[in-house]
Amino acid sequence: MRNEKHHKGWNEIKTNDSWAIFKIMGEFVNGFEKMSKIGPCVSIFGSARTKDDNKYYQLAVSVSKKIAEAGYGVITGGGPGIMEAGNRGAHLAGGTSVGLNIDLPFEQHDNPYIDEDKSLDFDYFFVRKVMFVKYSQGFVVMPGGFGTLDELFEAITLIQTNKIGKFPIILVGSDFWSGLFDWIKNTMLSFGNISAEDLDLIKIVDTEDEVVEIIDAFYKGHTLSPNF
Repeated sequence: MRNEKHHKGWNEIKTNDSWAIFKIMGEFVNGFEKMSKIGPCVSIFGSARTKDDNKYYQLAVSVSKKIAEAGYGVITGGGPGIMEAGNRGAHLAGGTSVGLNIDLPFEQHDNPYIDEDKSLDFDYFFVRKVMFVKYSQGFVVMPGGFGTLDELFEAITLIQTNKIGKFPIILVGSDFWSGLFDWIKNTMLSFGNISAEDLDLIKIVDTEDEVVEIIDAFYKGHTLSPNF
């Protein structure tokens, strides 16, 4: 009786879940239409909390400026902190500056360095993540929090499982990333949960020149095109 009562209550819950598909479809259609026209881009990830006097904010500006000067557009999550720094560097170089904004109750607001016609708004993280993965020719990952790690590990997983083609994944800041990479190598690998070649997917650097060298070297032998 108890289980029957519980299931009856569950079945009587009314939702709008089925109708949400149309909003989700709308976000995908709008994203695909706008992003497909932008051309080769590199995504820059990092903390929304990083202030403009922080060394990694300043390095993110330099990195994105160098990326734009090399002929790539820059995509960020559109918000403050490292995202702002990424758009700022692209803007300073006169390059393409894209912002994929997400509606959040805190932290997120669009920054002023995004090209006016290349600012997209999303309600769903998963739709936004598809845009990053599909239209990026590389991920440049600055120090960040859970959201940054989420984007990083999603890209590694998709490449590892051959759901998308390989592209450069570059972690900037050895003092921030080395501990995580050592744990992946010394613990995850030693437990047999990944393969040794999976470590080759990740590069750790400290300068903007290294970032562009890795991206340019990779695309000497690969086509610049959407990833799936």
